[in-house]
Amino acid sequence: METGRAIKASRSWINQNGHQILQEYAELLRLPNHASDLPNIERNCDFISQMFAKRGFEMQLLRLEGAPPIVYGERLVAGATRTYCIYAHYDGQPVVAENWTHPPFEPTLYDGAMSNGGRPIPFPTSPNEEIDEESRLYARSASDDKAPIISLAAALDGLEAAGIGLTSNIKLFFDGEEETGSPNVENYLRTFDHLLNDITVWMLVDGAVYPTGDPSFKFGSRGRTAAQLTVYGPARPLHSGHYGNWAPVPGQLLARLLASMKDDEGKVLIDGFYDSVIPMSDFERGQAEEAPNIDEQLKEELALHTTEGNGESLNLRIQLPSLTIRGLASGSVGEKARNVIPTTAVAELEMRLVNGNDPDSMLDLLEAHIKKEGWFVVDEEPSLEIRKAHRKVIKMIRDEDSFAASKVDMDRPEIQEVIAGLKSFTGDSGVFLPATGASNRIYGLIFNDIGKPGICINTVNRDNNQHGADENVRIGNLWYGADILSVVLTLPE
Repeated sequence: METGRAIKASRSWINQNGHQILQEYAELLRLPNHASDLPNIERNCDFISQMFAKRGFEMQLLRLEGAPPIVYGERLVAGATRTYCIYAHYDGQPVVAENWTHPPFEPTLYDGAMSNGGRPIPFPTSPNEEIDEESRLYARSASDDKAPIISLAAALDGLEAAGIGLTSNIKLFFDGEEETGSPNVENYLRTFDHLLNDITVWMLVDGAVYPTGDPSFKFGSRGRTAAQLTVYGPARPLHSGHYGNWAPVPGQLLARLLASMKDDEGKVLIDGFYDSVIPMSDFERGQAEEAPNIDEQLKEELALHTTEGNGESLNLRIQLPSLTIRGLASGSVGEKARNVIPTTAVAELEMRLVNGNDPDSMLDLLEAHIKKEGWFVVDEEPSLEIRKAHRKVIKMIRDEDSFAASKVDMDRPEIQEVIAGLKSFTGDSGVFLPATGASNRIYGLIFNDIGKPGICINTVNRDNNQHGADENVRIGNLWYGADILSVVLTLPE
């Protein structure tokens, strides 16, 4: 089927029934949805199950003791030779209600972004009522990640009204604890593998479009690991006048160590840091290089004169592992600063990992570098005897919540089929990146652990205040979500 026919069906339905779409969405957004609030989580599950049951899906709640349910559904198509599974999550971040302009679970429509002077407006009530695509809907999870749920419902309704059938079996897998790290998803995938084994490609619908506003699609995410480093000076704080120039200063010791790990251009100097990276294919590198260059836009927005990497684009830099100092502490600053040499200095280091990097091995490389710089490394609080016996003592605590990167080979035939279909919709504006710079455990569980390919589809506006107060979604992005999902639902065989 031509992509244009699916888009026409989506837009026709939206133009006639936009008021009903927003009314149904407002009902869903009124339901509090933090993973720890199990009574309200159940209300979300029931609401979403009913939404898709009336749209032809066989629905059930997959349950594990003490965990939010997975909202699962399937709609089988006679003669279909492939099965797509659409992933989204219905849970949201906790809220601090006093920081919001309106109560976070009372959806409020604005004629534009608050930050641009937008004002509250009534919800539309009439068929064919024009709805400005620049208007914004404010509520917790309006963008992250209930948006694709309502967009999918609208896509299904539009296709049904136009008499256009689905071309693939469709399954739904809606997570109820993504914002708390999806601690039970691995167990769900294993326990209910009999429902998931026939999936051809997972469609993970989450996240914002490209910074230019172009449609964006990603095929993996970086892994992550971290370590806390504590270096030791005197056994008690010392007067900096009496002991300065004599007693070692922990902050300065730590600063020299950290400076040895990266050069001025951002290259990590730890031996072997890049050796395990599995390079991108020619096709993947080509896609990353063809993406609109956003570096100058971001440098202006972020007030940056220079970036790391000798001018290499952000899209290529995030395909490499990174080493970041995400926190430093020693003594006090500002009005609390004192004339003392502190006893310790602490650094929090994070590594974002790419395809081929093993988290434990990367931490081993870090530890080897620290030892090479002359440090005695311990993994627990060192005794005074140890501190007296060694010139430089450092405690290294490894992060236990590490996980590897996950990536789908974009050259796979079933992925190429999806890319071709999506490009028939996006034309030259689509951005297809080998991986996102962020880290998401669910990608690894699907791509690596159960060995299924997938694609991340981004639909919401970039300025959505995700996770923060006054979270919002641009209405035009809800409609775009319906359009792109209409394409997915009708990709040619």
